[in-house]
Amino acid sequence: MATPHIAAEPGDFAPAVLMPGDPKRAKRIADLILTDARQVNDVRGMLGFTGTVNGKPLSVMGSGMGQPSFSIYATELFSQFGVERIIRVGTAGGIAPQVSVGDVIVATGAHTDSAMNQLRIPGVNFSAVADFRLASTAWQTGLAAKEAGRITGTVHAGTVISRDHFYFTPEGQTEKLAKYGVLGVEMEAAALYGVAAEYGKQALAVLTVSDHLFDHSKDMSAEERETLFQASLELAVAAALS
Repeated sequence: MATPHIAAEPGDFAPAVLMPGDPKRAKRIADLILTDARQVNDVRGMLGFTGTVNGKPLSVMGSGMGQPSFSIYATELFSQFGVERIIRVGTAGGIAPQVSVGDVIVATGAHTDSAMNQLRIPGVNFSAVADFRLASTAWQTGLAAKEAGRITGTVHAGTVISRDHFYFTPEGQTEKLAKYGVLGVEMEAAALYGVAAEYGKQALAVLTVSDHLFDHSKDMSAEERETLFQASLELAVAAALS
């Protein structure tokens, strides 16, 4: 049954969905990894595809930018289309000194400056965490890929910060986050983890580090951000099909 944002029918989506922010990236991923891919959504240009990987069903759909947009799609996929797990595959800015451009972050938890999860349980600071099994699978896959030479960067596991603002940051906040061991900054994971918890589903974010907030000398170009996601994609697919 179609929703206001997804024009699909029951069975159109696989139990596992990869979600990059950019719908064009969703199409690139579908073209790259899916066998017999078919388009299942194009409402508002948010392209979605379903096919198979090694005989197992898998879907890919864009989420848009920011926590409100991701929450809409995650809610509808979990509640209306039988989706059991969503893996965000995207980019993040590095914060921690041990993180470098080109590394991959398996986001085990997501702090946020958004009020979205604060509204879930009044009086409680909700902990937005990934599904342990998905995170463990992604982590082990990353270690194996690194050993085999398929990944050149380092694979990290730890927390990120999901911010509402892209251009505005309170003075000193990023430095304090680095002091507390936060690996990187992005804009969606905390909302995804909150929605997954609400519906008793599984979620994970696997992120390629595209720039570093304290060292911009090796930042990826806009074109590189859209194409150099192979390392994080391998981890995300492994988690999705586990």
